Amino acid sequence: MKDFRALLAGKNLSFFIRTYGCQMNERDSEKMAGLLEQIGFVAAKSKDVADIVIYNTCCVRESAEDKVFGHLSREKSAKAQRPFILAIGGCMPQQPEMADLLREKHKYADIVFGTGNRHRLPEFLWRVIENGERNIVDITEGENELPEITDVPVTTREFSHKAGVNIMYGCDNFCSYCIVPYVRGREKSRAAEDVLAEIRALADDGVREIMLLGQNVNSYRGKICESVRVVSLPAPTLQNDSLASFPELLHLAHEVEGIKRIRFMTSHPKDFSDELIDAMQKLPNVCKHVHLPLQAGSTRVLADMNRFYTKEQYLALAEKLYAAMPEIAITTDIIVGYPGETDEDFEDTLDVVRRVRFAGAFTFIYSKRSGTPAATRTDLIPRKTANERFDRLTAELYPIMTARNESKIGQIIDVMVEEVRDDASNAYKARGDDHTLVHFTAETGEFVAGDIVPVRIDVAKTFYVSGCAASDFLRKSCN
Repeated sequence: MKDFRALLAGKNLSFFIRTYGCQMNERDSEKMAGLLEQIGFVAAKSKDVADIVIYNTCCVRESAEDKVFGHLSREKSAKAQRPFILAIGGCMPQQPEMADLLREKHKYADIVFGTGNRHRLPEFLWRVIENGERNIVDITEGENELPEITDVPVTTREFSHKAGVNIMYGCDNFCSYCIVPYVRGREKSRAAEDVLAEIRALADDGVREIMLLGQNVNSYRGKICESVRVVSLPAPTLQNDSLASFPELLHLAHEVEGIKRIRFMTSHPKDFSDELIDAMQKLPNVCKHVHLPLQAGSTRVLADMNRFYTKEQYLALAEKLYAAMPEIAITTDIIVGYPGETDEDFEDTLDVVRRVRFAGAFTFIYSKRSGTPAATRTDLIPRKTANERFDRLTAELYPIMTARNESKIGQIIDVMVEEVRDDASNAYKARGDDHTLVHFTAETGEFVAGDIVPVRIDVAKTFYVSGCAASDFLRKSCN
């Protein structure tokens, strides 16, 4: 690192990172930015003026890849107009056939790297800048190294008051439709002490809300020293070895001073334990919201997807969550048009939607991912049928989401301010503990991001509620 700083001193090269996909990709981009700043680069305000343009890509769905290719075609023209370094990283290049495609048909890309070697980005840039190399394609396929960028200060975040914290990488579930295990590798958990050190550093930097991130956080098993386990955990330990479980990690994170809210995603239903429900119920700073992907409501389709639970087991888990925390919000992912899905299978999905009453859902039409077992299927659902089912699904979901929000009218709920929307009218955007999006106004412009404010809800829509700030003591109504 010191050698890079000395060699690059005075160059003042700027970079711009465009991120696609999940919260883990967003956190990866923040750490790559910190890595580049540490060696002397500066963040550019837009990609049109940056010396280095980096695409951190996603490959979960074909639409995400199409967006990247659309932008890349424009970058090819831009490179003919002005000199800049173009780097493509993340999940897309990690696919072998995609790396070959980028090497052969997109030679104007100076650097192509994967998910396991993003820590080598400074080296790749150095090879381009100082050695004049072009079309560097370097993909790490081994699974021995945990691909974590450590000891790098993150000075630029989308939000000053909240941040994601990677607790693990990869996935061992191999759902039949999902490319993630093939591009992110097998599960690797970070040591609990490393996770806690990052959370403490974020708290010292003013962060008040953290999101613990992993493809399946429920299966987290991170190394922990016995002294931390014995001294820190107020509850009886859940394991007897040197590995911390995810519920234990929640207990430890809850003790970090300054952190007021703890969220996590994503949870796999098959690994959602009673200990986790108990931790969510007992720890006040752990938010009462869980993202619990359903994917399909049919037990037959779930088995085909390799999901390891049945419709009845999912419903039982949702019932258990509501019994422990009646106020909890459950959000989900749902795929329609999976190969072989019948009308009866789809009706099972609608039945689960009606019974669980999801607070929100990411809904998708099945997207073929080359290299996955489902990609070989020939019993594809006609696009017209898939579109019709998609419309029927949202027609069931949206009234439920609206009704859930309408039930909040007249309530006073504590929200965390995310941003000031309008200084003149003292309008704010915020989130409730259950992740409800809240717009509110206040008599004065005294709030900043990270403040927790009681708000009375007066209006409810499908995707948000709105109201006005209420006094902590008088709980006065808004007029």
